[in-house]
Amino acid sequence: MFAPNLNPAPGTCYKFTVANAHEAASVIRERLGERARVLSVRTIEPSGLRGLWASPKLEVIASLDMPAPAAEPAPVPAPTPAPQLLATSQEEASPLSLARTPTVLRAPARASRMELLPLLRRSGFSEAILARVEGSPVWPALQEMPLHRALVETGRFLRRVAGARPVSAPLSRAAFFGLAGSGRTTALCKWLAAEVSRRARTGHVVTAEFDQPVSRGPLPVFCEAMGVPLAHYPAATQPALPGGFVYFDLPGLSLRDSSANVPLAEFLDREQIKERVLVLNAAYGHTALRAGYARGRELGATHVVFTHLDELAQWGCLWDYLIDGGLEPLFLSAGPSLTGDCEDDVYEALARRTLPVAAGLAPETDDETTEDAA
Repeated sequence: MFAPNLNPAPGTCYKFTVANAHEAASVIRERLGERARVLSVRTIEPSGLRGLWASPKLEVIASLDMPAPAAEPAPVPAPTPAPQLLATSQEEASPLSLARTPTVLRAPARASRMELLPLLRRSGFSEAILARVEGSPVWPALQEMPLHRALVETGRFLRRVAGARPVSAPLSRAAFFGLAGSGRTTALCKWLAAEVSRRARTGHVVTAEFDQPVSRGPLPVFCEAMGVPLAHYPAATQPALPGGFVYFDLPGLSLRDSSANVPLAEFLDREQIKERVLVLNAAYGHTALRAGYARGRELGATHVVFTHLDELAQWGCLWDYLIDGGLEPLFLSAGPSLTGDCEDDVYEALARRTLPVAAGLAPETDDETTEDAA
């Protein structure tokens, strides 16, 4: 929670030290209001031993637009020294304020506006996504907006682009597969819990193993607790009841040896399983994540689930897969629990974590509603 607005004077500059771009947008809007303009930003690296583990901070300087020169403005009283507002003119800024101790500065004669792209880059957005934003029709308008408004509109734009592909019907016969350590079985359990508890659907699960036995972990006990029959292949691979489901828990993929995935591919084709859910550990490195995604596409994946998001500091990299990837996102998994920690509205969740001020806003929302919701 932040302190109330500072009742700042137009033309006065304020300096904030914040943890990231998200916090900068929230603090500027909360403290200075809608007329705030960001003048500059620079990174403050931690010094001494603290630099071994502490993350760098952002120093943001913002000011208020001057009102129209209709009348002589009333003189602004000198600010009373307080922990939240320290008047300085020549002293260097302290990097210890952490957005809770804004500093009043003299307005510089000329100050360049902070670019939006560096802030998005710090949030984990790839260069490809940044280039898409910069080359979009909304980019000129984004440059003229205050920072928090620009983030709102950026979130709208990304969700509009990512959600443009048609959404398929609910799953009925779907196979879950992924790399070793992706949390494939846990993801299947989460999906089963949502199907049975929230959507009141019924069905059964089939496990299959090809060249060697595979541990099923908690799946047998979980299925018994949920009242979902569990069978080992060969078994019925069609829904037992109209509107029911059949889900398949399959062995892990191999990145090194594509021939090791042949039995899995043959099983999918032989059983005519059209819905194929690729499960990926989002905390993997960029190279492994890309390779796993490509291998899943080779096996005809139609959907994707990202797991271990509780271990991922920046979610911005996932926009690449939602916008430029060909797989429909099924859900995001943010914890090891077999139930819960699951985000079904993928676009909303990703916007909330990468562009917090844009969360909860539909692309068609008008300006006033946008401001209130943000």
